[in-house]
Amino acid sequence: MTPEPLRPEPFRLEPIFSPRIWGARSLAPLFPDKKDLAEPLGEAWLTSLDCKIAASAFQGKALAEAWRDIPVQWRGTKFAGDTDFPLLVKFIFPKQMLSLQVHPDDAYASIHERAAGGRGKTEMWHVVSAEPNAYILLGLKPGVDKRAFLAALENRALEAVFQRVPVHASDTIFLPAGTPHAIGPGMIVCEVQEYSDLTYRLYDFERLDANGQPRELHIEKALDVTHFGSTLAGKTVGLPLPADDAERTLLAACRYFATERWEVSSPATLGMDPEHFDLFVVVAGRGVLRTQDFAFPCEQGECWFLPANLEECHFIPMETATFIRTYVPNIPTLRRELEQVSESTAVSRTVFD
Repeated sequence: MTPEPLRPEPFRLEPIFSPRIWGARSLAPLFPDKKDLAEPLGEAWLTSLDCKIAASAFQGKALAEAWRDIPVQWRGTKFAGDTDFPLLVKFIFPKQMLSLQVHPDDAYASIHERAAGGRGKTEMWHVVSAEPNAYILLGLKPGVDKRAFLAALENRALEAVFQRVPVHASDTIFLPAGTPHAIGPGMIVCEVQEYSDLTYRLYDFERLDANGQPRELHIEKALDVTHFGSTLAGKTVGLPLPADDAERTLLAACRYFATERWEVSSPATLGMDPEHFDLFVVVAGRGVLRTQDFAFPCEQGECWFLPANLEECHFIPMETATFIRTYVPNIPTLRRELEQVSESTAVSRTVFD
C-alpha cells in the first residue's frame, strides 16, 4: 500500500545562540530566560541549518536534514528541485558597535568562496526596538572613492567616511551585497538574508577575542566587493497590504526574500501560496497558530515554518501581537500585484530587482 502523504503541519525551530564580544548579557524581552548571562550573546539564529525542530513528524532533526526529507509540497513548487534552504533569519543584540564590514554578492562568492557555499549575502534589518540616539553606519559618504577609503583605513579613521543613519523602532533597512556597514549599539534587530555567513571585516576597533587576539580582518576581499558610489541601500518605505483582520505591511522585497510585518489584535488569516513556504517570527505578544488539523501556542521570539500547502492557517492572538512573515518571492509577480494598489515610485523604494 502507498503510505498516506503527511498532513502539512507548522513546526517550530529551536534557536541557536551565538556568543559575540559586542553582544548583550540579557536577551529579554524576546528571550526572558536569557538574562544575567556569564558571557555576552550577540545573535539568535532562528533558521540555522543546525537548528533542531521542536515538534512535528520531524521532531529532533536538524533543519538541514529535515529540509531534505520534508515533502516537496511543504517546501513549495519553487523548491521542487535539489535546492539548499534559502533563508537565514536572526535576532541581533548589540551592546557595542559591530565591526565595519561588507558582504560579497553571489557572483563573487561563487568564484572565491566555493568552500563556504558560494552564495553572497544580501540582507535586510528590521529594528524591533531601539534606545534613544541609536544609529547604524550605512554606505559611504558622497565623494568617498577607493583612494579616500584607503587613506581613512590607514589612519584608523574609517568610521568617519561612513554615513551615520539614526534608527528607531519599526525602521527597516535594505542592504544589498557590497554595501559597507555596521550596526550600532542599543537596539534589537531582526535580520533576514539569503543563507550565507560570509562577512569581510574592514575594521574591528582593535578589539580582542576570548584568546586575547585581534579578530581577523579581510581587507583585500572587502575592497574587491565594496561598492564605491551610489547604492540601493537605505531605509525602505513600508507598503500597506490588503488584510481584513490585521495591519499588514511589506517591509522589503528582493529576489532573495520578501518580508512583511503584521500587527494583530484579533484572529488573522494567513493565506498560503503553493509556490513557497513561509517563516513566521513572533516579535511581540503571543497567540495560537491554528490550521485545519493543528493548534500550536506561539510565544515571543519563536520562529515557525509554515508549509506551502496548508489549506488554511490562522493566528489567534492572546494579546496584541506583532509578527514577521518572510518568504522567497516571485519578484515580477509581486511587483505587478503591488503596482495595482500602490504608486510605482513607492513600490520602487520597497521592492528591489
